[in-house]
Amino acid sequence: MGDRLEHGYDIIDCHHHHGNVQDSMGAMPTALVPESLKPEDYDRFELETRLAGMDAQGVRQAVVIGGHSYLRPNGLADTRRVNDGVAAYRDRLPGRFPAAVGIIEPLYGEAGLPEIERVRHELGLVGISFHVRFQGVSMDSPWVRRMVGRMVEFGLVPFLHAPSESPENALWKIESVAAAYPEAPMIVLDPFSSYEQTRQAPYVAERCPNLIFDTSLAHTFGMVRPFIQNFGAERVVFGTDIYSLVPHGSHVLPEIIASDLDEADKIAVLGGNLRSILGLAPGGGE
Repeated sequence: MGDRLEHGYDIIDCHHHHGNVQDSMGAMPTALVPESLKPEDYDRFELETRLAGMDAQGVRQAVVIGGHSYLRPNGLADTRRVNDGVAAYRDRLPGRFPAAVGIIEPLYGEAGLPEIERVRHELGLVGISFHVRFQGVSMDSPWVRRMVGRMVEFGLVPFLHAPSESPENALWKIESVAAAYPEAPMIVLDPFSSYEQTRQAPYVAERCPNLIFDTSLAHTFGMVRPFIQNFGAERVVFGTDIYSLVPHGSHVLPEIIASDLDEADKIAVLGGNLRSILGLAPGGGE
């Protein structure tokens, strides 16, 4: 990881994933579990590795999101297991992981709706994530919109993935969801993950003021800076898309810190905006 990044900001990362992705992304070296690791040591190793990556960049907190590429031969029971797991991960170290975000599968249809209420009232989750590349539908699916509507009723924040190489997750499809519930804040993940999508994002942002955009997978902060100039720092939150056992850190974080943003805007992007959206208290200890 190199030298520790020193700064005075109270940072919360909006985009960590929890769960083993080896079954779906095992061809990627960062997805592989070390062969020498015993199964009973996996949870300890995973947590220590994640914390080491956060500490190396001075990131105090992160929101943990369930991993979307889990195997689900038992359907809803497997989804409930993922949601229970991400809630337990939060509860293990609430000072470092103050909020958790669950998953619901659009293809469950009506049968999936009760899980939305359960994750809110029984598990205390703050949101639900959609990454439709792994969910067998398109982001503009009627069932995505219906489930987002139920989430809004329960005060859950939608986390909508938008990696640029996935047409199912296209920004214009996210726009259709946001437009259906214009008063509900929604967080867009990976929106600056390509040049073309970075150019498209301002048009979607202008039409949907309820969308907040994270910095995950941005090639440089220079791709995000014009967006902030046009729409204000309140429309951007810091994220990294950490999902693996290898903490790759964020090259964008030091660029934000060294940028010409004024101090209030840096504080907002690096933590203030997300804590406000999710109702998290600033400066909470471990």
